[in-house]
Amino acid sequence: MRILVLFILLCLRLAAAAPLAAQEGRLLERTPFEWPTAFVDEMRTSMPEVDSLLAAVKVYRITYLSDGLKVKGFLAEPTKPGRYPSIIYNRGGNREFGKINAGQLLFHVVNMARWGYVVVASQYRGNDGGEGHEEFGGADVNDVLNLLPVLEQIPSADTARIGMFGGSRGGLMTYLALTRTNRIKAAVLLAGMTDAVRSIAERPEMGTKVYAEVIPGYGTNPDSVLATRSPVQWADRLCATTPILLLHGTADWRVSPRDAMDMAERLYELKRPFRMVLFEGGDHGLSEFRSEANLVTRDFLDRYVRDGSPWPSLEPHGR
Repeated sequence: MRILVLFILLCLRLAAAAPLAAQEGRLLERTPFEWPTAFVDEMRTSMPEVDSLLAAVKVYRITYLSDGLKVKGFLAEPTKPGRYPSIIYNRGGNREFGKINAGQLLFHVVNMARWGYVVVASQYRGNDGGEGHEEFGGADVNDVLNLLPVLEQIPSADTARIGMFGGSRGGLMTYLALTRTNRIKAAVLLAGMTDAVRSIAERPEMGTKVYAEVIPGYGTNPDSVLATRSPVQWADRLCATTPILLLHGTADWRVSPRDAMDMAERLYELKRPFRMVLFEGGDHGLSEFRSEANLVTRDFLDRYVRDGSPWPSLEPHGR
């Protein structure tokens, strides 16, 4: 009798927990994004095609659940009906610095949607009116992973073909996500952070004004915290079947180009599929090479996400 009672209690507990688990990644709200008039007028002077670009892509603000928190983000999809491959876009920065604004939305998220992709992006928990507190690569990586079930609720998204793009701190988020899912067909890292120890050595303010303020446990156990946010130390845990494109400017002062070079060396040692492109004199955002970087990015995503092309043999071969 006692065993039966315990079994019933266990079933009730599981039943009570199931609805919460089922909520993760639930799309709660999707509202059309209203472009600031002043921004669009300014863009028209330097970007004549801006009106046709905005007409080709529908953009929404979204709210979705992650760890039970209401997190804010964006969705962009081609206006033309159809089913499209998808991209999860991971922003850089921390807190309100680097959050997705109209400029980033246009030049990155909308631009990728114009290529023929459904693009979703998170502001990460605690930002842009979202609940919770971001952790710069802690529990907030769930905000990235929970965009996978968000995509499953978008009729135009082909969730069998998903890529990922991460810039700067978003590169860290991308690497973390690649340790926990094999669903990403290809990943692009723009100035992606791979060595948190180096970031403090070269920019001490990252320790005092970022890590100490947002990362739980940094004050008491910094070595452990920095290790969990240094992908170069655990490159072997990345999904072995996800091709990676590393893009970095050699004049980047925010994230050392050595972060890309060190990661490339580790991926080469592990015989993992990757490509690296260093832009001579390029800054953190590759502003001087935007068109070239877009061409390389699009080609990589089209080849391995849209078309599902196999990666060439990594074994020495040829004449």
